[in-house]
Amino acid sequence: MNLEILEFFEKNSVEMSVSFNEKGMVMHTNLATDRALDYPAGMFGMHISDVFTGVFNKTPEGFETDLAFGDAEKPVMIYRRNRTCFPTRIRYIHTGIPEYEYICLLTDVSAEVFLEKRSVQVLKEAEEAARVKSEFVANVTHELRTPVNGILGNVRILLEEITDQKLLGTLHLIERGCNDMNNIINNILDFSKLETGKFTLENRAFDFRGMIDYVKANHTPKITEKGLQFFVTVSPEVPDRVIGDELRIVQILNNMLSNACKFTSVGRISLEVLKTARMQNRLELFFIVNDTGIGIDKSDHDKLFKSFSQVDASVSRKYGGTGLGLNISKQLVTLMGGSINVESEKNKGSSFSFSVWVDIPEDEVDSVSSQVDDRKMSFFATADDQEQDSLYMFASAENSRELEDKMSKLVLAVEMDNWEKAEMFMEVIRQLTENAPQEVKSATLRLKMAVQKANYDRTMAAHGKLETLLNAGGTGAGTQGGGQI
Repeated sequence: MNLEILEFFEKNSVEMSVSFNEKGMVMHTNLATDRALDYPAGMFGMHISDVFTGVFNKTPEGFETDLAFGDAEKPVMIYRRNRTCFPTRIRYIHTGIPEYEYICLLTDVSAEVFLEKRSVQVLKEAEEAARVKSEFVANVTHELRTPVNGILGNVRILLEEITDQKLLGTLHLIERGCNDMNNIINNILDFSKLETGKFTLENRAFDFRGMIDYVKANHTPKITEKGLQFFVTVSPEVPDRVIGDELRIVQILNNMLSNACKFTSVGRISLEVLKTARMQNRLELFFIVNDTGIGIDKSDHDKLFKSFSQVDASVSRKYGGTGLGLNISKQLVTLMGGSINVESEKNKGSSFSFSVWVDIPEDEVDSVSSQVDDRKMSFFATADDQEQDSLYMFASAENSRELEDKMSKLVLAVEMDNWEKAEMFMEVIRQLTENAPQEVKSATLRLKMAVQKANYDRTMAAHGKLETLLNAGGTGAGTQGGGQI
């Protein structure tokens, strides 16, 4: 390294720079070093061990240090002339130039260390604040729940004793208000647990179809009371028993069906459950809740799953709610390895869907496939065993003929505005494409969702896309060979 270049570098460097010879005597320091270490007259002639105490040690031959030559930086504490210290990162360089044999370059990292300590402190304060908030919410909601349940218990006693219809109507309103308050309390508790990371799933084996029957029975009175149709279907591929958090799946379904009922005045509400994937003993279940309600503008879709958020203030005033239900549902679905989505247009209804992963009980793994095959037989009761097997072999001759027939009849049912029959044909199409490539299965699912919403334009568009894929796959499925419905 040229001496003039070295001196220029030392004088103009923003880093602190100390040059010393092989005896450890300081030969040069730059202005940044003199200011930082508070040596107005410089440090010329001082021994390097007096400048960097603890980093360099004085020996009869000169000095010794644990620092290694090169670009690697090492954090060290450096002392000023008044013996106060500050943190730096130091580099140790061997120049090979007489009188300037060695150079130490130092960077003051006081600001970085302060910010790091401050960030740790802020994190601890935030964690403590979250803990305090969580405890506060738990205590307050517990205190709220006690009087609410007290009122609810007394109301139910009165409901058994009072016969006056006017008083009974008032008591039912109070009972409903208490139930709504308990639901709000539960949502706040769940939200608090999820936000603080203290929420855990409780997976156990349960009767899946029994759970769906329970959900259906719970919502049927409210939905039919509004004059709405209510349809619930479970695909044959879904086993009778699975392992998962039954309570939380019910909670998500209750939220979605309650919203569907709340925002739908005329038409129908439907719930469908499909099996969309299997990995060894794990199943992905796909739930779809359709309604013909007020719908949601596409620009407002991103607001739906945010906490304490409604599409607009008028929704909260007219229909009520805390805006926590869908946010909690999204977090629960994520914990169960799935995702949640919405398709909706203003005044054209909504379609909420979500997926979760569940396990098959070990003692039922072998029986699941046979149960599924038995349920599928109901759709093709006249087929013999060999023909039955080939029906589900995607792109086989039998599979292609059956797809062509059902695709044709689906179009006829839609043209005749017979959506109930269209759903029947759609379910058969879905089963016939169960073993198809993923692109075909996705197109089938989109068509099924369009049919469930009774949306003519979307159904025909989705039908055309699926038909194109089927033809490209060599199935020959089309609509030209239509039959009687």
